[in-house]
Amino acid sequence: MTSSPEPKPVRRSGSVRRRWRRRIVIGVIALFGLGVVTLGIRGLLPDRADRPAAEKALAQAEALLKAGNPSAARAAAGDAVAADPNWGEGQVGLARMQLALDDGLGAGASLDRAQAVGFDMKRTRHLRARALMLMGDPKRAADELAAADPSDAAEADLVRAELATRTGRFGNALATLDRAVAARPADGAAWLALARTRRAAADLSGAIEASARAVAAAPRSTDALALRGELVREQYGLTAALPWFERSLASDPRNHAALIQYAATLGELGRARDMLAALRRATLVRKGSPQALYLQAVLAARARKFDLARHVLDHANGAIDDLPGVMLLRGVLDLQAGEQEQAIAGLRTLVTRQPMNITARKLLATAYLRSDAARNAIGVLGPVVARPDADSYTLALAARAHERIGERQVAAQLLDRAALPAPAAVAAFSPDDGLGVLRQRAAGGSPAERIALIRGLIDAANGPQALSEARALADANPGVPAAQLLLGDVWMMGKRPADAAAAYARVAALRFDEPAAMRLIEALDASGQREKAASTLALFLSQNPQNVAALRLSAHWHLAAGDDAAAAATLEELRLRIGDRDAGLLAELALAHLGLENDARAIEYAAAAYALQPQNPAVADAYGVALLANGDAPGARDLLHKASLLAPGDPIIAQHLREAEAAG
Repeated sequence: MTSSPEPKPVRRSGSVRRRWRRRIVIGVIALFGLGVVTLGIRGLLPDRADRPAAEKALAQAEALLKAGNPSAARAAAGDAVAADPNWGEGQVGLARMQLALDDGLGAGASLDRAQAVGFDMKRTRHLRARALMLMGDPKRAADELAAADPSDAAEADLVRAELATRTGRFGNALATLDRAVAARPADGAAWLALARTRRAAADLSGAIEASARAVAAAPRSTDALALRGELVREQYGLTAALPWFERSLASDPRNHAALIQYAATLGELGRARDMLAALRRATLVRKGSPQALYLQAVLAARARKFDLARHVLDHANGAIDDLPGVMLLRGVLDLQAGEQEQAIAGLRTLVTRQPMNITARKLLATAYLRSDAARNAIGVLGPVVARPDADSYTLALAARAHERIGERQVAAQLLDRAALPAPAAVAAFSPDDGLGVLRQRAAGGSPAERIALIRGLIDAANGPQALSEARALADANPGVPAAQLLLGDVWMMGKRPADAAAAYARVAALRFDEPAAMRLIEALDASGQREKAASTLALFLSQNPQNVAALRLSAHWHLAAGDDAAAAATLEELRLRIGDRDAGLLAELALAHLGLENDARAIEYAAAAYALQPQNPAVADAYGVALLANGDAPGARDLLHKASLLAPGDPIIAQHLREAEAAG
């Protein structure tokens, strides 16, 4: 049987076309997917690794760093890394530039990237050590230094010394740095490190010398110039420091640390607008800079814009809350806002850390009084009240506290002291510990503990031993201002102002700040050297034109010399700055206006002063003289008689009383 063959299937052209269409679509999708993956990978990598461009940028960074411009150097090193991120040497170079700006976190990340791309990290141990130290890990930093390559010994020694300084081992740091500058006398970085360490160890004379050598070795180093500015500010004053900060910023206009120091100096000089301009530059460099925010808050508080000051300070997000200046400002702002408990918490911590911070003690006592904790206020003010030179505000504050607990006799005695026309000679602030404890601590030889012992001896009225200890300490530490200052205090306590003036002059040669200047002026005046005292005051005011204590003394001397116009101008400026609650200032304003024949104005000021401190003989005297000038002889006699009873030995008050009695 024959069979017919099976028919061949018919291929339809439409089916073929569909299959080909599917294949084309699948191919397109596959190609598209490959493109997406490729684009994704290329998004993670640069368009191409440009090693020549990276090398050129890194060389530029090194040149900029050598020229003293670390900010521009870091930017150039960033360009090098962007040109070739897989070049380990570029990452290490960026880490160097970051460390030059004390950016430990950034440097650590750059070193990690260098290691990830296979760079030999043997020669980077000292860099890693400094990054770890800046990040607050001294133990790991020390481990890295121990493993540093011998070829990097010079740089590693500087890191080792910085680590020792940061951990309080000044002797080790100084020994290392002394060897470094002896071996490399033209090394500006080594001299700069030595200057910083000597300053941290309170050897201001040595720090000044080393900073000058640092600038001589590296005249365009922004860090060396900025440190020189800080030391010049302490040694000579605010005005003298400005050119150094300006030179520092000419080398590196974006240096954040230099901008902050510059702004702070401008602020102390009263140049608020220039200060704000510098702070704006600082915040452009470092957005949200806590230091810049703090200075802006200080400026706002000085202008009595307390809400603004608090708002600005809150933007720092707690980054600088542990700094004493910030803690003090927070206390002021909390008191102003009526948040007494919050003020107490912060100020109590500050007083614990800085027991000789009199301003903090007064603020804390105020907070306690507002919280009905009068006994706590008395305890806080005790060490200040015990001083013979306690200011009238402190004494009045303590009197209020004693009144609160019913101790009216003690309060009256304190108010009598507050009414005295001038405080006693400057005294050292003695510590709270007993002499036995102080002697034990001083046996270790630490200058700080020996200073505490001498203060304790002064407090115990043991003048001969205090003098012996103070002379030995000053001789052993000629470059330490605190030692010379204390010797001057002991001489003043012994009624030897000429010797005290010599000691204070040594302090002023190193640190011409308010405590040194005002002590020197007082000692010179007390030893019959008024001309030198006046020139010292004029020099201090030329450098610190906003200083309240110096301005008050200047006005007082103008008044005594009969220069009523100069006295009135200075006192009016001070009144605008510190307010109308200072009886002594208002009384002197009254006398100055009397001299200018502004009798009605004089009466206003004298009456206001008397309302504040009716038991102050100087205030009663000024009011009596003002009444006499305005034709009220009976009223003048009553007030001047009261003043003479309060200050029976004062010849000026006695003369004014005779004039009032003669007027009928």
